[in-house]
Amino acid sequence: MKKTKMAVPAALLSMICVQGGASIAKRMFPVVGAVATSALRIGISAIILTLINRPKLSQFTRKQWLYCFLYGLGIAAMNLIFYMAIQRIPLGLGVTIEFVGPLFLALALSRKWLDVLWAMLACLGILLIVPWQNDHLDLLGLFLAFLAGAFWALYIIIGGKISKVMKGRDAVTTGMLVAAAIIFPFALWDGAIFHVTPIILLQGLGIAILSSALPFTLDFVALKNIPAKTFSVLTSLHPAFAAFSGLIFLQEQLTPLQWTSIACVVLASMGTTLFSRNEAG
Repeated sequence: MKKTKMAVPAALLSMICVQGGASIAKRMFPVVGAVATSALRIGISAIILTLINRPKLSQFTRKQWLYCFLYGLGIAAMNLIFYMAIQRIPLGLGVTIEFVGPLFLALALSRKWLDVLWAMLACLGILLIVPWQNDHLDLLGLFLAFLAGAFWALYIIIGGKISKVMKGRDAVTTGMLVAAAIIFPFALWDGAIFHVTPIILLQGLGIAILSSALPFTLDFVALKNIPAKTFSVLTSLHPAFAAFSGLIFLQEQLTPLQWTSIACVVLASMGTTLFSRNEAG
């Protein structure tokens, strides 16, 4: 009973860690940029996970390596493009738009008429974000956030497949190693990685722990003690946590319409999770 009571706070704390890590990352952008920051996060996370899980890479089959490559590609693209997006637009909006990727994936896999309502609500949220009246919002940043969301959906699809052919901890660790190998050439080409100081490296360690190590651990505690449906509903709060994190740590002010758009996406995600899965069950 005590573990069950701890599950919901663990899930909420996981989201706080992820968005807090994103806020720290964004503070590093003026110094080393989004590419180097992403490389530090993925690279340090890969080292931490490898030391903890110690995957037996030599024993992987060709099929497992193929899935690991695709999984790592999804991780690398999702993180790198998302950091490039929030370099241009507020954190809350970036997470909201990125969240549309897995949301529409869930809607596409459903065949229930009620999901049309949730899709329309999510679309309304997107329309409210778009600067129709020549706002100062960066259109390239919006596009990059959408693209990151597409890779998030790909990451979910490949994650479902890879979980059937190998252990989760081996998949995550190897996926991170592949992602690091994909991102670092971009970081070398960008050049800002050469300006990393011990302090920035320490910040990168903090981002890796907050954005990867701690959330993975907390999510495991939550998923072990509460239904997957409850966990998914809680995960729907990510855009709201991101908006508040951006407001508190980055002083990123959002307009009432932008807050409304975030609420629309959150409600659409919750509705899809609650009603679709209830009917499926």
